[in-house]
Amino acid sequence: MFSRIETKWLIAIAFVMGLFMEVLDMTVLNTALPTIGRDFGVGTSSLQLVLTGYLVSLAIFIPASGWVADHFGSKWTFAFAIAVFTGASALAGASQSMEMLVAARVIQGIGGGMLTPVGTTMLFRAFPNEERAKASSVLALPVMIAPALGPVLGGWLTDNVSWRWIFYLNLPIGLAALAFTLLFVPNHRESTSTRFDLIGFVLAGAGLSSLLVGLERAPSHGWGESLTLFLIVAGSILLALFVVAELLIKEPLLDLRLMKDRNFAAGNLTILVSTGALMGILFLVPLLLQQVMGLDATESGLVTLAQVFGMMLVMPFGAKLYPLLGARRMMASGFAVLAVTIFAFSRLDMDSSLWAFRGLLFVVGVGMALIMVPSQTATFESISHQDTANASSLYSTMRQFASAAGVALIATLLATRVNANVSSLDAAASPLAQAQAVFSGYDETFIVSGFVSLLGLLVVFAFRKTSGMTTPPTADIERDVSSQPAMAMGD
Repeated sequence: MFSRIETKWLIAIAFVMGLFMEVLDMTVLNTALPTIGRDFGVGTSSLQLVLTGYLVSLAIFIPASGWVADHFGSKWTFAFAIAVFTGASALAGASQSMEMLVAARVIQGIGGGMLTPVGTTMLFRAFPNEERAKASSVLALPVMIAPALGPVLGGWLTDNVSWRWIFYLNLPIGLAALAFTLLFVPNHRESTSTRFDLIGFVLAGAGLSSLLVGLERAPSHGWGESLTLFLIVAGSILLALFVVAELLIKEPLLDLRLMKDRNFAAGNLTILVSTGALMGILFLVPLLLQQVMGLDATESGLVTLAQVFGMMLVMPFGAKLYPLLGARRMMASGFAVLAVTIFAFSRLDMDSSLWAFRGLLFVVGVGMALIMVPSQTATFESISHQDTANASSLYSTMRQFASAAGVALIATLLATRVNANVSSLDAAASPLAQAQAVFSGYDETFIVSGFVSLLGLLVVFAFRKTSGMTTPPTADIERDVSSQPAMAMGD
């Protein structure tokens, strides 16, 4: 059956399975942390290491993933990443202590740090430039579906089976993805002799991990807390040194000169804005539904599924709209839809129906589909096959930073506004008045997130006008990654 499928779609299938597993794992864990803490008898500080250990490992290996893929082959690097992530998931599920669980999460981060950028590289190298909008549509689906399914699955498994199954859930997906990759995905290895940039690796890993951990701590510990402040400042200094070193070295770990490409630079700027706006939805809405509206994790997850349906409605047309409208018009439309929808969230109150939430979330999915497909397509449009791995590592690094910064800023703003509103109440205020004050804090945070979305309308004009129809130069590939049918091993 698979011998009749074009190679590019086989690569897409492998990547979707791997990416879906990784993103799903990141979203199901949060719902299980309180239960894990009770089982192991540990507090919040120890539980934080489960998240921090993964984050640090991720930050270290994302920048190096491009070099590894080019030197050892994208297929083998991707397979290694899946194998490590899946094996570490089994280890996490079988953990008998908090120390064992943290160690498993660190190992998971090694695989997770390479999985997304290497998979993105494979995908964009497999699809010719005029079809990269299709590739972006493929990439967007697991990114949006997995976060919506995560709370539902995580809540149900934790409440009805065991928290261990949030990790065991990765095993069938990971093993299937690994087998599929080994059997059907061709290898691509760049013929380059560049040496490994050890200085860049150390500076990038130390700087990015320090900054990300500091941003993660900020909402709960405060931005002025000594360790948080130290991590953010130290991480910023190390990353500044990394930029200087990479611009001076002949063979850098991450070629920052790619930022001279107008579309690639604009794409990295767009992801900062779009991720910041999206965090206003993915972070705020589930929290609002659970802490204020009284829904449990499973019920909240079922409500947020509406955004998946909105995205699935538009996604099949995204690849067709891109060459007709161009990147700027599509993204501007998406940011406009997103901004209006987020502002509409700020008009909801305690009496609002859950169907109002579902309807707005559905529209959010439409807006994000209009942003993600053209953004990723235009960002890599003029990147050559030779530079794709490096560009994917750089883009993934920016996306990871944007996610951490977005959550940190939104969470801090929410806490500030909620505390201010509650503090302004009289001591004898009723529980209903207190709940309304909390809800008002969410509304005010939505308004700020809406203005962030409006910034996207300005950012999209940093892209040059593009139709997406220019094909980059081909590269030497060990097996044909063109539109020819693939042959399974043994054929």
